[in-house]
Amino acid sequence: MVVKSNAKFIFVMGTTASGKSQLALELALRYGGSIINCDSLQVYQGLDIGTAKPSLEDRQKVPHYLLSYAQYPQVMTAGEYTRDFLDF
Repeated sequence: MVVKSNAKFIFVMGTTASGKSQLALELALRYGGSIINCDSLQVYQGLDIGTAKPSLEDRQKVPHYLLSYAQYPQVMTAGEYTRDFLDF
């Protein structure tokens, strides 16, 4: 596992439909950052309805990671997600 000592993270957390995605986008634009998805359903390709995935327009504004990268019905455990996250 390699974590850059100068890496900085801002975690945006909150309840469903509370504006997390918009805030994350605004912060990423302001600070030149990226967005790393942490939604348990947004990791799956093809599960776009009901998951409120960021629009293509928003995804073109800043890099988005761990979004639509797993094939359903593949099971993604917290351990697998953590491994994928740490690969950054």
